[in-house]
Amino acid sequence: MIKITLPFHLQRLAQIDPEVEIEVNGPATQRAVIEALEQRYPTLRGAIVDLHTGKRRPLLRFFACQQDISHEGLDREEFLIVGAISGG
Repeated sequence: MIKITLPFHLQRLAQIDPEVEIEVNGPATQRAVIEALEQRYPTLRGAIVDLHTGKRRPLLRFFACQQDISHEGLDREEFLIVGAISGG
């Protein structure tokens, strides 16, 4: 089981608690975790990764083992989705 902490706007969109646990079959890459999360909570489909470009949404950051892995490929193993705050 993989524990995922979601930012407030994704919690509201999916009407779920801040932390959820999902099971991933095979390696726990970012892509596999996001796909399992979207399968369990279909309203999140396209909210984390753009459906057309396949890239993460700009105001979301991905963390695993206390490291920012937002700019690494989606096939890297490990995982925390955090809403970024824009502005000064």
